[in-house]
Order: sequence, then structure tokens, then C-alpha cells
Amino acid sequence: MAPSPYAHDIEPRLLRAFTAVADELHFTRAAARLYVAQQALSRDIRRLERELGADLFVRTTRQVTLTPDGARLLPYARGVLAACDALSDAFRAATRPLLVDLNTTGLANGRVLERARELAPDQELMARYESGLTGAAAQILAGGLDVSFGRFGGLGAAQRTGLASQFVRYESMAVLLPEEHPLAGLAAVPLAALAGESVYAGAGNDRTAEWTDLAARLFAGRGITVAPRAPRAVGKEEFRRIMAKLGTPALVVVDFPPIPGSVLRPLVDPVPLSPVSLVWRKGLRHPGLDALRTAAAEIGRREGWLERPADSWLPADEAGVPAA
Repeated sequence: MAPSPYAHDIEPRLLRAFTAVADELHFTRAAARLYVAQQALSRDIRRLERELGADLFVRTTRQVTLTPDGARLLPYARGVLAACDALSDAFRAATRPLLVDLNTTGLANGRVLERARELAPDQELMARYESGLTGAAAQILAGGLDVSFGRFGGLGAAQRTGLASQFVRYESMAVLLPEEHPLAGLAAVPLAALAGESVYAGAGNDRTAEWTDLAARLFAGRGITVAPRAPRAVGKEEFRRIMAKLGTPALVVVDFPPIPGSVLRPLVDPVPLSPVSLVWRKGLRHPGLDALRTAAAEIGRREGWLERPADSWLPADEAGVPAA
């Protein structure tokens, strides 16, 4: 096998694939160890063999063994990977702060951040409040923000192409009602009871377009309309003032922070869900991101965030949620 003229420029990923197979002497187990498909692992091994101009493994139906060239490569591969890991560790201590958008105060996203800070106490995870994934996603892609939470499926296809996501939770939706509203006395509000109502859902706010879209899909065919555009309120007090001035119900989530002069009531029959994902720029590597992903999965398992209620609603073919 003739060596490639670029054999000196070997990607560490190929060497990791090689050492995993060399350790396991089994392609299926090595692929599972690396969290890759077996086909992708085999492809990387073939590419490495082409670049080196040498067969590294003897493959039969019963076993995998190293060739003499494979045995010769193994200590060099381990040395290169150790150097790569040392280089990564050397710069990890000086990692820049991770900018994390929580959308607004009081939501479950803040608990994920708190737990991530416990898991990575030597990292700086800085909270931001951009109020809407559409606006946050634009900042992530532009490099002004690192991570956000929200409805990944509500972003445009072009935005999603440059982003990665991890599903975090199914969040039940609610309605925020003026205290004097006829429905305010109910413990929970059936969706049918909102027929004829105009409900505020951020219409005209280009930072929260994914939320307005979710509301429009939920209201379709139920006689509920999305309230027209209102001034964009920044902060709890301004939101309270604008809602009091409009006097209309607002679509929110069940853990939305209390607003004076309003009551929050969960929606039922069916229970509409807001799918929340952790979203970041593809290719981002940061210990704080690893901590956020671990924290979200940990809390989600403990509190059943990934369990979808039986009587619930989601938009059809929603991107970014677990398969049914």
C-alpha cells in the first residue's frame, strides 16, 4: 500500500480510532467506546491505513489482531494523543467565560446553570437574559453568545444548520390572566375555554418568533387568536405594566415568575407543551458546556423532565425533540 503524500498530517481523531480498536480488538466495542457508528470507525481506520501506506489490523470473521505495522504504530499513537490531551489541559485552565442565555429569571433553565456551576466550580458561566431563542440563536451564530435555552424546532432551517442542541425538558404551558378575568377563578384553564380570546404571545418581537409560532400552531382551529403586536417589554416590571395596560391573557410556561395583578393558570385538555433544548454553536468546546449538558441530563432524569404527559400537545414533526 503506497503512502499518501500527506501522511505527516494525520488527524488525532484517526489515531483515537486506531488506539480504541487496538485496545478492544473488536470494532463494535471500539465504536461504542468512542460513541460513533461502526461504519464511521471502519472508515477512519481505512483512511489511516491509506495515509500511512500500511495495513494495521488483520480482520477475520472471528477476531481482530494487530499487524506488525499496527504494533509499531501503537506507542507513537499513544504518545501523540497524550500530547494532544496535555495541550488541551494546559489551555483549559485559562478558558474564557461561557455566556449562557437563560431567557428570563425564575425559569428551570436557571437551575441547570446553578448545577453546572457546582459541577465545574473552576469555570466562569455568565448568565444573560435575551428573552427568546430566535434572538439568542442569531447572537450565538455571530459569536456574541455561547449557549441558550428554548424551542430548537422553532428556529429556521438555516439557523439550525449552524447549531447543535440537546433536548432538556417538556415544559407545560400556562396562561397569565388579569386577576379580574372570568377564568381567573379556575384552578386550570381548558384550552376550549379560551375560544374567542385574544392572547398575547410576543407577536412582532423578532427575538421571540419561535414562541409566537408555537402559539399560532396551538391556537389554530380552536377559536383563539394571537394578540397583535405590543411594545417589547424588557424586565419584569415593564412586562407587568404592559400586560396591565393591554388587559389580555398571555401565553407563558408553568414556572413563569409571578406578576403582580395577574394569576397564572396551567392549560389543560390537552396539556400544551413547550419543548426546551440546550442550544449552542456547532464545534463549540468548553468545559462549561460539558457541565451544562451533564446538569441538564442529571436534573431531567431525577425530575422526569423527559417524560411526556399522556394528554399533551406538541406541533406535528417538531424538530429537536425525542422520537415518539
